[in-house]
Amino acid sequence: MTSIPRDHPLTSGHSAARTARWSSVQGFLLALPPIVVILVFIGVPVLLALGFSVGFTGGLNSVIAAVGQNVHRGDGLAPSFGAYGDVFSTEEFWRNLGLTLLVTLASTVIVMVLAGGIGLYLRLHGGWLARLLSAVSMVPLFIPVVIASWAILTFYSADGFLRSLLAQLGVDGPVWSYSVVAIVIGSAWTSLPFAVLMISSGLQSIPDALIDAARDAGAGTVRIVRTILVPMSTVPLVIAVTFTAIGVIGSYTVPYFTGPNSPTMLGVSLANYFTSYNQPQQSLVMAFVVFLVASGIGALYVWANFRSARREGKV
Repeated sequence: MTSIPRDHPLTSGHSAARTARWSSVQGFLLALPPIVVILVFIGVPVLLALGFSVGFTGGLNSVIAAVGQNVHRGDGLAPSFGAYGDVFSTEEFWRNLGLTLLVTLASTVIVMVLAGGIGLYLRLHGGWLARLLSAVSMVPLFIPVVIASWAILTFYSADGFLRSLLAQLGVDGPVWSYSVVAIVIGSAWTSLPFAVLMISSGLQSIPDALIDAARDAGAGTVRIVRTILVPMSTVPLVIAVTFTAIGVIGSYTVPYFTGPNSPTMLGVSLANYFTSYNQPQQSLVMAFVVFLVASGIGALYVWANFRSARREGKV
């Protein structure tokens, strides 16, 4: 019986296939620990919370079902949507949801305008002023959100710095503490650094040759921004919008410190239902509403990455 030499194409092909399979197994094993951590510490609690919100109060949900108030229990395997009815039937929830969406939209627009302006000025002009604006925009990154929220609250209060300064000029300044305006200011303040970093890095990666060629062809600044800079930095822009909006819509500290008692953002409202009112089912319903809205915003990020990968021929 003759043996096949090791350098035979058939043997080499089998060896290459085994090497490829082993490399795939190694890659899977390396990626497995974080996947397991996500499944255990995020996936399982989410599934338990979803089950509890529709009335499955047994097993690991039995303790919170025993101590919680106004808990709706399902009938065997049949879910109960009583908690959803409790939440969706109240006018307070819809006012809180409207306020949450309004603050998210306003804060995201303000952040994108400021971050986009700083990024464009830094990319097109440079100089000490652009570097100063970029450095100042990074200041909120090093200030805890609690401290920033308290500073905003006292700065815009009835006896705060703004009204005291305007009073010296004979002007009756506005009082923005415990108002929606204060929430928007605080949300934009805390979200600005990340947006500036993303947009600036995306704009800086665009080759100078494209901009110089457009200027040689007679294109002005507005046309360069519209036809070159914005289209070529779509992914960083979408990432900045997505993370800003998701961060604002689920925020707690800023609206808790600076916002009004009613209506409140859903992050504050669901915390009140869980801690103050001891209604965990209703708070979970609000949490899933926030999750669904954030998932819709996150779909924009997935779409942008898919579009970018398809344009580059990776999909």
